[in-house]
Amino acid sequence: MSEVLLALAAGFIVGILFSALKLPIPAPPVLSGVMGIVGVYVGGIAYQWIVERFFT
Repeated sequence: MSEVLLALAAGFIVGILFSALKLPIPAPPVLSGVMGIVGVYVGGIAYQWIVERFFT
């Protein structure tokens, strides 16, 4: 849980910094972009599960 809080805090600080410097925020601006990132993460977990289950 502490990793999640640290990641949230880091993201918050980066968001403030980028906004203060008037740079585009380095994150997907819409839900579809966020879901794409979630899909990549879930795909990586699924790959590890498949390899462990069927190839070891």
